Amino acid sequence: MLNPLRHTLMPQLRAILAVVLTLAAASPALATAEHRYGKNEYAIILGGRAPSGKVSVAAHGGGEAGSEGFRLYLMAEPGHRRLMTLDNVNDDNILDSAPDAFHAAWSADSRYVAVTFRSERHIVTLNLYAVEGGRARLVDAPDLFREVTGHGIDVKTDGDMRTSVPALTWQAPRRFHLTDYRVFVLDDTALADKLGPLGKLSKRDGGGNTIQFSAEADGELLPDGRVRMGKPKAGRFEELE
Repeated sequence: MLNPLRHTLMPQLRAILAVVLTLAAASPALATAEHRYGKNEYAIILGGRAPSGKVSVAAHGGGEAGSEGFRLYLMAEPGHRRLMTLDNVNDDNILDSAPDAFHAAWSADSRYVAVTFRSERHIVTLNLYAVEGGRARLVDAPDLFREVTGHGIDVKTDGDMRTSVPALTWQAPRRFHLTDYRVFVLDDTALADKLGPLGKLSKRDGGGNTIQFSAEADGELLPDGRVRMGKPKAGRFEELE
């Protein structure tokens, strides 16, 4: 059985998925991490408090599963007051609702925060925000697959991608290290040919191919908001069963 997440997660992604993977191992029907929020409960997500102590990222949703109207919020601290909702996190693109299923990685100066969460069972979304003046602005997140192939993936329409696990760790206020691991199931080998040493091809029983993409690189956020990435090198591949 394919377990594409094993050995590929950075420590912060292990934190994101610890609860949901435990549930999934127990029963596929319980493969989501849910939380029933109180009316005024805004729970700080994993790593959600900024190093400055002045802001945090918190989760809130409605209903029994906590997913109705789910949003992440930028909060003013220490008073824990709502400042604004974060873009691109809502009840349409989340799988889990528990605050511990979301992870924030803050830059040391509290100017940037990367938020990761599951959109599908084995699909992790990475959002990057610039935080200033009590506002959080969504910026274009780095994408190593796009850097290598010249195009991104729409997880809602591209059923060929079965797994996607990006992870960002900060090295300095504007510098970071990014890893990107993906699994595709395709009839042909064109993608593997294009990926070269960043890809690994495995034949599937009954026909078709499983293609892994694994890469890592250092990157830098430039003053104009653009991202400059270093040359990707091969990451770690799985031994698929």
